[in-house]
Amino acid sequence: MKKGFFTGLLLIAILALTGISSASAQDAPYLFEVNKTDVNVYWNADGTMSLEYTWTFTNQPNSHPIDFVDVGMPSYYYDIGSVTADVDGAPVSVSKGDYAGNGSGFAVVMGNKTIPAGGRGTVHVYVGNITQVLREDTSDQNYASAVFGTTWFGSQYVTGSSDYTVTFFMPPGMQSDEPRWHDAPSGFPSTPQGGYDDNDRIYYRWHNPNGTASKAYQFGASFPRSYVPADSIYVPPPAPLIDPETLSTLSILGCFGFIFFGIPMLTVIGNRRRKMQYLPPRISIEGHGIKRGLTAVEAAILLEQPLDKIMTMILFGVLKKDAAKVTMRDPLELQVHDPISEDLHDYEKTFLKAFKLPAGRERQGKLQEMMVVLVRTVSAKMKGFSRRETVNYYKTITEKAWAQVERADTPEVKSQKFDEALEWTMLDKNYDDRTRRVFRGPIIVPMWWGRYDPTYRTGSSVPRTVSTSPGTGRTSTSLPGADFAAQMVIGVQTFSQKVVGNINTFTEKITKSTNPVPKTSSTVRSGRGGGGRSCACACACAGCACACAGGGR
Repeated sequence: MKKGFFTGLLLIAILALTGISSASAQDAPYLFEVNKTDVNVYWNADGTMSLEYTWTFTNQPNSHPIDFVDVGMPSYYYDIGSVTADVDGAPVSVSKGDYAGNGSGFAVVMGNKTIPAGGRGTVHVYVGNITQVLREDTSDQNYASAVFGTTWFGSQYVTGSSDYTVTFFMPPGMQSDEPRWHDAPSGFPSTPQGGYDDNDRIYYRWHNPNGTASKAYQFGASFPRSYVPADSIYVPPPAPLIDPETLSTLSILGCFGFIFFGIPMLTVIGNRRRKMQYLPPRISIEGHGIKRGLTAVEAAILLEQPLDKIMTMILFGVLKKDAAKVTMRDPLELQVHDPISEDLHDYEKTFLKAFKLPAGRERQGKLQEMMVVLVRTVSAKMKGFSRRETVNYYKTITEKAWAQVERADTPEVKSQKFDEALEWTMLDKNYDDRTRRVFRGPIIVPMWWGRYDPTYRTGSSVPRTVSTSPGTGRTSTSLPGADFAAQMVIGVQTFSQKVVGNINTFTEKITKSTNPVPKTSSTVRSGRGGGGRSCACACACAGCACACAGGGR
């Protein structure tokens, strides 16, 4: 009995000491060496930047385990979906929510690859898509300026030096005498090592064997702007025409007025505009080539057309397919054919289901659900394709559709062409005015018109003419073009006012789901680093296109 008693006491003591040791390790401060830092910056042909970090950490004895690694980003314009990370070759996850630094960034969640006190490990991170990183070179308007500032760790968490290497990879296809490098930071050679990589991309490489991971380093290069899309380069506004002294006086006089009136007004305008931008920004930063095969409604989402116009396009689509008919125009009510056809698009099915619900909140909620799914579907379809090229492609389709209508030399042909391309013509931002301008004479109403206009079915509509085509015996009905155009245009307004209520409020709710305002982090958690911060991009270099970043831990 005595022997068992003392064995139990010994076991309890061991467990207690183990618990104390574990708690002590968790409470210990972070302290580590970053033995090696490799940074690869890829300036891509589409004007975006890809970024690659590789750090070799040696955790100090009796220090906190390295369980997270904060990675500061140049801005909020990066795609978290393009980020991958691994530790010693084993994949690990990343998280915006666990980021403990200031400004924009994410955390590498080490998980079972946590580096214990006295341990060593290599962390590798790749970010595929970062946008809004190029500026016009201030010394040569034919050149783009590409400047990047590295992320760093808080100096209170880092000890020792780091073998530091930064490599810039220029857009493909460039000749050796075309790019230019900017002045390097102290400790790095003024002239970088250069050459071609395995993909024939010119690279510049700066190396400092005694760098520090607790400092942000800024590097830059310029290259001919013809190697990237023009709209990927920020061009500053022209210099003011007023001389500096006069401008200074006017600035002082206008300062108080701007503070008390201008800033609140601009804030309201900016917030309102932001709430209307329902398309997520990542759709603008991926891939190359044109995404063909979108429906007119999906193309309208890509072009960020007003949502009331898009829903009117869906309405015309289901009417043309004889899936429903309008029983009342003001407010809009539909008689939906049962069962709902499986041949319809998913968004058309949801649209019809919405009109089976009572008017008001329930119907609006279903329509909001439809629009959120539609925006996300278009975003997924655009993955790997260029938004700029695709937008131009569908604008061309729209213009060709209108050209066919405008070239038609008879009311019959004009009506036929307009009916065939109705949804595509609605993508024109001047659809209202153009419809009224094109349809001046009589218009042959489309076959589905009776499903759209209840008064047409009862014979109490606007004056119309019934005629028979010689030889075919086919009868057709025509309306005055102005009346037809007015009804088409009013349809959009009716939808906005009588179905979804305030269209701005309706769109804001969509935007909250599809393109929420980025959440900033200004807190630094005790014991987890976060010593970095977003820098102010005060560059002393051509173009001043700082891609600054900050993080820690």
